[in-house]
Amino acid sequence: MTIAAEYPTTQFTLAPGSEATGPPERRGVPRDGVRLLVARPDRIEHRRFLDLPALLEPGDLVVVNTSATMPAAVSGRRDDGNLAPVHIATSLSSREWVVEIRRHDGRAPDLTTRPGQQLHLPGGVKLQLSTAYPDPTPDDGTSRLWRAAVTPPTALVDYLSTYGRPIGYDYLSEQYPLADYQTVYARQPGSAEMASAGRPFTAPLLVQLMAMGVTFAPIVLHAGVSSLELHEPPASERFEVPEPTARLVQNARESGHRVIAVGTTVVRALETAAHPSGLIKAARGWTDLVLGPRHPVRAVTGLITGLHAPQASHLLLLESVAGAELVNAAYTAAVQNRYLWHEFGDSTLFLPDYARRNSRQSGSNENISKQGFLRVRQATSG
Repeated sequence: MTIAAEYPTTQFTLAPGSEATGPPERRGVPRDGVRLLVARPDRIEHRRFLDLPALLEPGDLVVVNTSATMPAAVSGRRDDGNLAPVHIATSLSSREWVVEIRRHDGRAPDLTTRPGQQLHLPGGVKLQLSTAYPDPTPDDGTSRLWRAAVTPPTALVDYLSTYGRPIGYDYLSEQYPLADYQTVYARQPGSAEMASAGRPFTAPLLVQLMAMGVTFAPIVLHAGVSSLELHEPPASERFEVPEPTARLVQNARESGHRVIAVGTTVVRALETAAHPSGLIKAARGWTDLVLGPRHPVRAVTGLITGLHAPQASHLLLLESVAGAELVNAAYTAAVQNRYLWHEFGDSTLFLPDYARRNSRQSGSNENISKQGFLRVRQATSG
């Protein structure tokens, strides 16, 4: 699958040392103590994640992804005995999985993989690659993801609980246990990689927010193997927006409150369930939605997320929520202030409707430009 020629406007270069090499707790910072860049149309602030109660409002609806992370990396060998690490993106059935074959050093996908190749996994499981995924005939003849027949038929979650380990990339200083890759509200195993935007939440912080009148609602989207190396759009992912969550989103919108998604996975699920009018209804299945300038958001009005790599397709999604100008300003500030990237890094909070709401409430818009972004002012607090 190729993305129509649509690329993020946001451009930046990461300085050496910008990647979080492990969980913040391992460097003496609590989960909710990571830095939080708050991006509003009239200013940028630098806070801590535990400052959320001062940044959200009673009546705000915060939607979280309760998918739990699987230990989706396993050791494999080819027929010739050579190592071939395998990242398992998802299960289509007990007889067929979607997999990514890595180079023997594990540092990148092995793009020399071809149909018919076999891999031997621990526990006597054998994979035979059939077709590229999701596009069986990629334009360049190579593919990162593959459908693989599984012999004998094997339930993925149970198998990985015995033989798997969490997927990790070479910017990490070591292999970390699965518990480090779970959010506090994770319930349903299914994600190959952590829906990391929600990682900084702690139980006390959730209670504090609920006590002040912020409502939380769940969706499930099982995230696949990330497109970290190739900057491609996300493949189809299984999701569910339950009826109570759809109703809460609709109520929040009708009452003028913000709908704040925790992570790009939540945005993808909610916007898949959204009618062009913005009406949200319960939905479940597979989504191949890619958000961007050609498909702006309809339901989400705020976003809590981590920091994404240069040229990543997730930046298009951020621009669809907050606008390219605000996202570019936020990333410029994050680079200048040495924020940390990736799943164990720092966070951002986009509140793109702040100026519009403020203007409507005060009856004046004299300080807001026609584009909704007059200036970016660095403000440090906390």
